[in-house]
Amino acid sequence: MSLKITVIGTGYLGATHAAAMAELGFEVLAIDVVKEKIEKLERGEAPMYEPGLGDLLKRHVAGIEGSTGRLRFTLDWAEIGAFGDVHFLCVNTPQRHGEYAADLTYVDAAVASLAPHLSGPALVVGKSTVPVGTAERLAAYLAEHAPAGADAELAWNPEFLREGFAVDDTLHPDRLVVGVRSERAEKLLREVYATPVGEGTPFVVTDFPTAELVKTSANSFLATKISFINAMAEMCEASGGDVAKLAEAIGYDDRIGRKFLRAGIGFGGGCLPKDIRAFMARAGELGADQALTFLREIDSINMRQRGQMVELARQALGGGSFLGRRVAVLGATFKPDSDDVRDSPALNVAGQIHLQGGQVTVYDPKGMDNARRVFPTLGYADSALDAVRGADVVLHLTEWREFRELDPAELGAVAASRLVLDGRNALDPAVWRAAGWTYRAMGRPTA
Repeated sequence: MSLKITVIGTGYLGATHAAAMAELGFEVLAIDVVKEKIEKLERGEAPMYEPGLGDLLKRHVAGIEGSTGRLRFTLDWAEIGAFGDVHFLCVNTPQRHGEYAADLTYVDAAVASLAPHLSGPALVVGKSTVPVGTAERLAAYLAEHAPAGADAELAWNPEFLREGFAVDDTLHPDRLVVGVRSERAEKLLREVYATPVGEGTPFVVTDFPTAELVKTSANSFLATKISFINAMAEMCEASGGDVAKLAEAIGYDDRIGRKFLRAGIGFGGGCLPKDIRAFMARAGELGADQALTFLREIDSINMRQRGQMVELARQALGGGSFLGRRVAVLGATFKPDSDDVRDSPALNVAGQIHLQGGQVTVYDPKGMDNARRVFPTLGYADSALDAVRGADVVLHLTEWREFRELDPAELGAVAASRLVLDGRNALDPAVWRAAGWTYRAMGRPTA
């Protein structure tokens, strides 16, 4: 008998995982507590912009003409409990308000809602990013509250999705990590992931704490690498060096590697910032806070980049006030190929300049609606050309391909001043200068 899979939570992680499981051939039933989200998914519409996800949903959602019908949605916990052999927990774990620690409200509520409906053998698989020790607690809760008792097992299988590449990362992951306590749990997860494992994806079997630590450790390492090159950008600003050439030179060392060495306005989004803060908070609770004090400086360097971009813009405009100056901001999302503006450095910089009196106009290929909800007082344009029209300075803050392919001469014809500040070190200085622009990038005062 083929395994039946449920997915709990249909946000960014859950919607992608549910569609991918259907693509791998499983019958999938997904649940959410937000009726409007379920109705949207039942129409085959993705709840967020993610390349390829809409196509995957239309291919598998039941009721859509020509679909396999393998993916259905519900609001009923009893239906979830009766349907699934393996239940994937994919709910959000945001930063707790006013604290560094993770808010586990949604995780706890999901497990509490599911447990009473587990009357037969079942495997609940956590994919959410949680503080180490959470799986141990949830496993005990399931054993106590599920009618199946010890037959309602828990496993932990952290996600490593990159926004913009989530579908491919789910179907063809670079590694699979499973924290299990029984051969049965391992066997079930090997069955779920038989296709990617058959394609060569490493399958790492470990205990609960290690599985929980893998995601936060990986994110902390990436954050460290990004903040390191941004610290080097500060040194290049002070000394007249070129951080892009510096990154190229050290990146040839295969112990270091070239990825995540592009200096700029820093990282944001719904994962890296809150994950490293939650990691620090958990270390403190475990009495190991000294081990992660370096992450405070990583966080500090990252946040400092945003203020430095604002200062770079001020200096470019003569060092005075932003009052009455027109500023074009290219980018609103925290990264390209996403509509996610959570903790977006681009929007943060735009907001700071606006609060200091600048007339800011923002354009982003996919993030406009979300940006308007977060910063309704900013100006918004329907194209890069419209955003730049009449601008005294142009800030490139999200490295969309569309921005790299812009025609600087065309933009120059409508700008009040041909002054561009590259907050992502992604534009070609020679191309912009040839079109008469003054080009300036972070960490490259002489480039």
